[in-house]
Amino acid sequence: QLRDSGGGLVHTGDSLRLSCAASGLTFSNYAMGWFRQAPGKERDVVASISSGGITYYADSAKGRFTISRDNAKNTVYLQMNSLKPEDTAVYYCAADPRGIATQRRPYYWGQGTQVTVSS
Repeated sequence: QLRDSGGGLVHTGDSLRLSCAASGLTFSNYAMGWFRQAPGKERDVVASISSGGITYYADSAKGRFTISRDNAKNTVYLQMNSLKPEDTAVYYCAADPRGIATQRRPYYWGQGTQVTVSS
């Protein structure tokens, strides 16, 4: 199971850190990622980190978001800085031993956490 948290209502330019705690899986063997879905839009990957620590960022996240993982705590984080109104979405944690890809449903989803950025 994945339990994501940390969302909220913030203003433009603020920061948030999302957390996703995993249980019931061998965390260190899984690639982890964060997706987001805005109303009326598809769910797309924002950032991912492989089991070996290699990171990927969508263009919209580069330079502002940082994904990290703590294998000792079975937790993945998404630090989001300089937030913009267009970052408003439900953010979902994902886990997949094959890697994270937008076109492929991951093995596990978190329940989602709402991020709202007001202008």
